[in-house]
Amino acid sequence: MKDKNFPNDNNTQSLEELTNDINSILESLEKEKDLQNSINKYQELLKLNNIIERKFQINSKKINEKTKQKIQKIISNKNEK
Repeated sequence: MKDKNFPNDNNTQSLEELTNDINSILESLEKEKDLQNSINKYQELLKLNNIIERKFQINSKKINEKTKQKIQKIISNKNEK
């Protein structure tokens, strides 16, 4: 699923806020008796999950880049000695 398909307000939320939203949806799904409402809530749950996964991927990429840079710096410092 592409980022542009996500609701904008969810993209700006923190991981903690997204997790709270998911927990709220899960609680309501457990109580829901109407199948159609359950389907809509479940779809929202999937969207939120995808947003969280994407945020983790982005953060992981950033961490990997920073780690590479630090390793390169250490290697270059060793080579200078």
